[in-house]
This record gives sequence, structure tokens and C-alpha cells, in this order.
Amino acid sequence: MPELPEVETTVRGLRPVLEGERLTLVEPRRADLRRAMPVDLRQRLTGATVTTLGRRAKYGLIATDRGDTLIFHLGMSGRWRVDPDEIGKHDHLVLETAAGRRLALNDARRFGSLDLIPTAGIDDHPAFRALGPEPLGPELTTAHLAAAFAGRTAGIKVLLLDQRIVAGLGNIYVCEALNLAGIAPTRAAGRISRARLGLLVTAICNVLHAAIEAGGSTLRDYARPDGELGYFSKQFRVYGREGQACPCGGGIVGRRVDGGRSTFYCPACQR
Repeated sequence: MPELPEVETTVRGLRPVLEGERLTLVEPRRADLRRAMPVDLRQRLTGATVTTLGRRAKYGLIATDRGDTLIFHLGMSGRWRVDPDEIGKHDHLVLETAAGRRLALNDARRFGSLDLIPTAGIDDHPAFRALGPEPLGPELTTAHLAAAFAGRTAGIKVLLLDQRIVAGLGNIYVCEALNLAGIAPTRAAGRISRARLGLLVTAICNVLHAAIEAGGSTLRDYARPDGELGYFSKQFRVYGREGQACPCGGGIVGRRVDGGRSTFYCPACQR
């Protein structure tokens, strides 16, 4: 599933194509993805000018001058294609701009979603109402994590995946950040010192920035809007590297399953 770096990479790829441009064609090519598309999508977006593009957690945001924002989620395998040679059967929304550019939202598994809501009410949208701070924003601090974890006996990895604590963190990058910070994924969150939580905040930021710089991680069929594949997977420290040497030089990467998700870690350096 595309995680925060993949969505951020997607937004950055769409920005030079869409920002400031008027939409001359809005063509939904089916009625639903994971759930129904807005029935008035074509009417409300055709002729609108895109003002800004952004991201909240794992959702992309496309705002227009009509006071609406298109919210997209890429699901398991969704991606935007820029100026495709032809429109395929898995291209479920097609946009064209006055500048002659074409974009297609491709989602073979149809696990993604599209919503169109008034921009002024975006914070009250069900997807965003209970979200914690953005991991790359100033609100993610040692103090925030210490307060969120106080008295909690659950493992640190489980709680980092709780979107109410930190928005947008997914399995891949939590595994990577915990390894970089030297914290065992099963360690009780409430028993981790503030000093080590400070290291974790830094590790989260560093891992996400590196992944965004690399264009995200290519897992299965994710690709950037320009069709290029992200290559952060070549920099994975532990994720998917069971049985291989940890970069710490003293341990072998192990794997366990927590809540149906694979957790990759180094028993030697993560304590």
C-alpha cells in the first residue's frame, strides 16, 4: 500500500501539471472505487481552476477556486498517470487541463477512494477528524510522544501505527525508523525514556525525508506520476531483509508477525 512518502511523491509530481490550471475535462469512468465516487464530481470540477495541492496523512488533496477539495487515497495499488499514451480499463478518473495535459487515476484493485468536499470543512472530514500530528510537521515532538505513550504497555510499533497518535505512518517506515533509533518494536511504549523518544522523532523524520527524496518505495505496482519507480527500497535497513545483516554490523534481521503485519527488526541493536 502506498504510504506517506509515496503520496507526498505523487502530490509533488502532480503539482507542476495541475497547480494553477483550469480543468476542461473531468471524466469519471465508473461509479465507484472502494466506495461510491461523488455523483456530482464532473459538474463541480469541470471549469474549476486548481489552486493548491497538498497531503494529509496518506491522502492527497487537490483544492480548487470553487471552494472544493478533491481528496484521493491510492488504496493498495493506485497511482496517477501523467499524459498517458492511451486510457486503459483501470483508469477510473480522467482529467484534462486547458494547457492540454491529461491525467488518469489508475487503480486496478479499486481499493482507493475519491471524495469532494468543501475546503472549509476539511478538518471535520471523517478521515481527518481524529488524526494525530503530521510526522514531518513541528507538532511531532518528544513531548507529544511522551504524553501519548504515558502509562501505555502496548508495544511501540503498534502505537506508532495508530493514526490518532501520529498521522500517516505505515508499516514500512515504522520498521525502518525503529531500527534507526535502536528501539525494539515490542518495547512497552510507556517505558521508553524521553531521550530515546527524541532519537525516535529524529529517526522518523530522517527516514521519511530520505524516502521522499528517493521517490518512495517500489512495492508491487506503485510508481510515481511520471511512470518512474521509487527506489527507497534499495535503502531499506531491515524491511523485507529477514536473515540478512543489519547495518549496525552486529546482528541479523529477524521477522515476526504482529496483528497480521510483518515486523522486521534487529535483535542485536534494537532494545
